[in-house]
Amino acid sequence: MRCSSFHLLIAGAVAALALAALPQAASARDSVAFSPEIQPGTIIISAHQRKLFYVVSPGVAIRYPVAVPKRGKEWSGYASVDGKYYQPDWAPPAAVRADHPELPNLIRGGSPHNPMGVAALTLDRGEVAIHGTSPKMRASIGTAASYGCIRMLNEDVTDLYSRVSVGSPVIMQP
Repeated sequence: MRCSSFHLLIAGAVAALALAALPQAASARDSVAFSPEIQPGTIIISAHQRKLFYVVSPGVAIRYPVAVPKRGKEWSGYASVDGKYYQPDWAPPAAVRADHPELPNLIRGGSPHNPMGVAALTLDRGEVAIHGTSPKMRASIGTAASYGCIRMLNEDVTDLYSRVSVGSPVIMQP
């Protein structure tokens, strides 16, 4: 009996090591130390770092890579989340339409061409949102590329969407 228990223990350890050696799903988000003065539930966007931080507890935030507004479209200051939308439709704002008149008037949610991706958190700053991205625009994460919005990987905006409430404060830093 003792030998069987030992073999089961060894077999379990070998299985656990084999499982640990399998490739893990990639995750762009990390938990990081953050200013303990910032209240949990606050979103901080660092345009310079091209990172979004969601404060989960005093002194701890989740860090996500983002695309930030391009030159001439930047903004800074305070905002708040005023809506949460899953698979949002997208109508090009006037500034985007002026540069890209070939765009359709509306791209339905769920379309692989929809630049809002799988989810959007709209802000109380006009036509600005924190949102996912289309497969074509995925490579823009980590750059200054948007018309004012904060663009995230779809898997990251899904994670953030599940954590954030309407009314959550947002601080955009240059």
